[in-house]
Amino acid sequence: MPANISRSEEPAFSWEAPEYEHTEKHPKWYWVTGAALLAIVVYAIITDSVLMAITFILIGMLMYIYAEREPRQIRMEISPNGIVVDRQIYDFDDLKSFWIFYEIEAGFKVLSLHSKKTFLPHIHIPVGEANPIVIREVLLNYLPEIRQEMTIVDKLSLLIGL
Repeated sequence: MPANISRSEEPAFSWEAPEYEHTEKHPKWYWVTGAALLAIVVYAIITDSVLMAITFILIGMLMYIYAEREPRQIRMEISPNGIVVDRQIYDFDDLKSFWIFYEIEAGFKVLSLHSKKTFLPHIHIPVGEANPIVIREVLLNYLPEIRQEMTIVDKLSLLIGL
């Protein structure tokens, strides 16, 4: 877990961005997603897997809430101690490298930090309207830049608009 922030150092760079990229969902998105979840729940009931059915019903409810919720504006800072995201700090000592994903046509700008932690290997931080070139230049003073590939989960979330 990241440590709570101590504001003893001035940030080298800071910006604000929505906590995630919110995309308006077309009614077709809800129908397709609902049909897929319904098919999984029906399969779970047919195979007598009540726990699986309950799990996917809850997943569907969470997806709906997440799809409808407007993102909060959060503040990010790069300081000499680490990267601060909404009052949480990711120490540079706990990070291996960084990469900035910048997909112009998809409107996708994310700072990805490669963590030394096993259970949280990649931390994605929204760039928002901040200049990714400036973020890169500042981060090069603290971390190496190593190319990363988008995971299948990242690609799937972009594809379905979450």
